[in-house]
Amino acid sequence: MTLEETVKADVTTAMKAGDKDRVGALRLVLSELQKAAKDGNDDEQAVLRRERKRRVEAAAAFRDNGRTELADAEEAEARIIEGYLPAELGDDELRAIVQAAVTQTGATSPKEMGAVMKAAMPQIAGRADGKRVSALVNELLRS
Repeated sequence: MTLEETVKADVTTAMKAGDKDRVGALRLVLSELQKAAKDGNDDEQAVLRRERKRRVEAAAAFRDNGRTELADAEEAEARIIEGYLPAELGDDELRAIVQAAVTQTGATSPKEMGAVMKAAMPQIAGRADGKRVSALVNELLRS
C-alpha cells in the first residue's frame, strides 16, 4: 500500500470517527501528495517533511504573535504528519553515520564538509534534518 493510499484510508477512518481536525490535516496532506505525484515528484517523504516544516514554522509565528490556539492547531497537524514519517535518528546513531562518512572521505577540515555531507546523506535518507546533520559534520571537522 502506497503512502497516498494509506492517507486516503486514514481520512475515511477519521471521517467515520468524527475527528474533524484529523480529517482536515490529512486532506491537506493528501492534496499535497497528489499534487507532487502529478508534477512528477515521487518523493513522498520529502513532501511530508516539507508539510511538517510548514506547520512547525506557522506554529512558531502564531505563538510569537500571541495566537496560541492557532499555534496549538498547527502543532497538532505537524504531529499527525509526523506519524507518516520514518522515525528520526537518535543522536548516537546520527553521530556514528557522520563519523563513518568523515572516515570514509578522509576529511580533516571544514572545507571538505560538502564531501562528507554527500557521503552521509544517502544513509540518513530523510531520517534527520539537514541542518542537524550539517551542524554535526561541522562540529566533527572542527575538532
